[in-house]
This record gives sequence, structure tokens and C-alpha cells, in this order.
Amino acid sequence: MPSPTEITVPQLARLVGTPDAPVLVDLRTPEDFAADPQLIPGAVRHDATALDALVSRLAGQRVVVYCQRGRKISQGGAAILRAEGVACEVLEGGQLAWRDAGRPIVEASAMPARDAAGRTTWVTRHRPKVDRIACPWLVRRFVDPDARFLFVPPEDVALVAERFGAVPFDAEGLGLTHEGERCSFDAFVAAFGIEDTALDRVAAIVRAADTNRHDLAPEAAGLLAVSLGLSRMHRDDVAQLDAGMVVYDALYRWARDAADEGHDWPSAVTRPS
Repeated sequence: MPSPTEITVPQLARLVGTPDAPVLVDLRTPEDFAADPQLIPGAVRHDATALDALVSRLAGQRVVVYCQRGRKISQGGAAILRAEGVACEVLEGGQLAWRDAGRPIVEASAMPARDAAGRTTWVTRHRPKVDRIACPWLVRRFVDPDARFLFVPPEDVALVAERFGAVPFDAEGLGLTHEGERCSFDAFVAAFGIEDTALDRVAAIVRAADTNRHDLAPEAAGLLAVSLGLSRMHRDDVAQLDAGMVVYDALYRWARDAADEGHDWPSAVTRPS
């Protein structure tokens, strides 16, 4: 049974990929990380001997730290953060327990460089519809919660990417984008090596909606309708992304927890015999 300052793998797994996910900090030594260069989705690596530098950034947030086995480095690091007023827990069993339980991971080699503020920056075409909202959602929920997204005219995507060190996506011939019958969302899932049944279900719906192949998933027509509606509601692309995050949060929770559930009306009425 975990201590009051620990969180179990199943408990954390219920939070990963949702807006309720804690800030995840990977405290493994360089040697341990080199032996297993994968990250729990959304985690950022940090030197366990320099945790004071994180205190101001973590203030007011729920934090989970982990090392290889969840012992001395995690426990000591969490205790330091708690001493500085940060609400911090340790992942029971560490990276090895997460990995051995078959939970989703992210390939660290696919992670873009971070800026001085610790964020990754991405750029795509303006006026997003499906893929250009779905992909940022995926990044913020599974790769980098603090990621920044730039929306620019199509002809400027490559130039902005080069000038501002941003990663281009969903732009013809640039970065992570469509390939064959698969859309940019598929490219992101593959690039980061994320294996998650619910995410696969979301990917099929995004692909169907984005490529106008609604035969692939019956939910695609609804996603397309909502996406087009959001694009008409918002002139500002960042505001549209903020609104769209809620749509994909709901879609992911449906895919994970409610895909087999139906609905009828009245649902609990006893009809006379």
C-alpha cells in the first residue's frame, strides 16, 4: 500500500492524458535515463540536485516526481519540494513500474528542443479545423503541457519555423504532416511512439473527419460538425484552440471510458406489461 505521499501507477494512469494530470518531473540519473530513454507522457526531465530552480514554476500545482525505482532520488526530491511548499508525490515503483505495467510512454528522442522558458514551440497554418486542433491537444496532453502553438499563413510556415525555432506540422511537405491515407494526428502518434487504445480510437475518428472518410468512424461527422462550428465562432486561432481542447478532452474520455455505452430515452422507465 502506498504511503500518503505516493501515487500508484493505476492512479496516475487515470490522470495522464486529461486536464487533471499533475506536473510530472523525471528525476532519473543520466545513466538510468540513457538505459531507458522514454518518458511518461507529459513529463519533463530535471536534475535532482537542482530542484530549487523549479520551486517558483511548480507553486500552486500538483506535482509527481519519479526516478528509476521510486526510491531515494524520488523520495528525497519530493521531500525537498514539499519543504518549499510544493504539493509533491512520488510515483510508486518509478519508471520501471510504469513501463512494466504497459502504460503509455513517449520516445524522448522525438522531443523537440525547449526554449528558455522550458516550452516546445510549434507552427502550422492559420484557420485550423480538425488536425490543427487535434495535434496541439495531443502535444499538450501527452508530450509538453506548456507547448506553444503559432498559427500563420500557409506560405509563412517554413519561414517562421526557421526564424523562431518552431516545429512545423500539418503543412504540405513540412514536419509532421499527412502521409498517404493517414493524417497529421497519425504522424504525431507514430513519431512519439505512444501506444494507447483510447488514443488509437481518437486517431481513427480524427483521420476520418480530417480526410472526409466518415465510413472509417461513425463519430467523424459529429467531430467535423463541431470543428467547423468552432472555426466560425472564433476569429482568433488561439481562442479556438483553447475551446477545442475541451472537445478533445471529452472525446478522449469517451474513447477511454464510455465507448461501449449507449443512450436512450426514457432510459429508466418501466413500461406496462
